[in-house]
Amino acid sequence: MTRILFLPGAGGSPDFWKPVGSLLPASWPKKYFGWPGLGDQPHDPTIAGLDDLVSHVANHIYGAVDLVAQSMGGVVATRLALEHPECVRRLVLAVTSGGVDMAGLGAADWRADYRKAFPRAAEWIVAPRSSPNLPIERITAPTLLIWGDADPISPVAVGRHLHRRLPDARLHVVAGGTHDLARENAEFVASLIAEHLG
Repeated sequence: MTRILFLPGAGGSPDFWKPVGSLLPASWPKKYFGWPGLGDQPHDPTIAGLDDLVSHVANHIYGAVDLVAQSMGGVVATRLALEHPECVRRLVLAVTSGGVDMAGLGAADWRADYRKAFPRAAEWIVAPRSSPNLPIERITAPTLLIWGDADPISPVAVGRHLHRRLPDARLHVVAGGTHDLARENAEFVASLIAEHLG
């Protein structure tokens, strides 16, 4: 069975995806990533930005993998799918920008609330930055998009935008789902993921 790598959002906790992962078949090999220096995770001087997180995950890829990612983790996942297409078998992206510009798609700025919740998090995560749109049209991995219709950080318009641009994608909108929909609806989200990966 293909290894599943679970990538959290900027909260950084390796526990974020565990409620979902625990509902998937026990025989499926799983690895849960945390992000050093983000949320309440211990800092690591070798992690100073998104590029370092992409390299960090890439160092754990050997053979084919499936990537299951939320929010900022989805940016890491889409970059890996573009940079290592031969290794990424399937993608699951939940409430993420996916590396596209969300300006004009109704996304709320989350940085002030994040800094209040995680005052010791690395400064780079809340620093203003400009990055080019990722060419997600080149992603060949079949992709499941999971969105909530009550998420101000990554609204449904973002999911629909990704759905239009990805060549092999399916969008599922969870009624009442927020930015934490994977935790709030673990059983339902796990069933969607099991169908997609299985």
